[in-house]
Amino acid sequence: MSEAVKQKAQDMAKSITDGLGGRGLFGVEMFIKGEEVYFSEVSPRPHDTGMVTLITQSQSEFALHLRAVLGLPLGFTFYGSGASAAYKTGIKHSNAPVINVDDSLFSENSFVRVFSKPEAHEGRRLAVALVFDEVEAALEKSRELIEKIEDN
Repeated sequence: MSEAVKQKAQDMAKSITDGLGGRGLFGVEMFIKGEEVYFSEVSPRPHDTGMVTLITQSQSEFALHLRAVLGLPLGFTFYGSGASAAYKTGIKHSNAPVINVDDSLFSENSFVRVFSKPEAHEGRRLAVALVFDEVEAALEKSRELIEKIEDN
């Protein structure tokens, strides 16, 4: 994405979160098409779409949220770019689904986090693949990792 679009998205996110007030981490989801930025939703808490922070910086979104709520300095180091892709179940589970993740999904620059869900409906996010790399390559790799996950 161009620097101009990135700046437009950041300005929009700041305007939205400043308008809401409060403390903590806000996940602001947007869609980008060409040079246009479209607002989708905001979550006033850590969210699975922000878990990429677990691989791209020294403080995760969870640590940043807690530090912001407590009024502590954020103090984090950004290591570099990355991306994530979510695994969504294709079936309904009336009790805790079992997610099959093998060692091939883990490397120096990638890993999978499985969510503990007591039950799941079709389309519910059950895991996320995280990859540290340039954004496009990381997104492609994270999607490849997701394809290797199964649940039952």
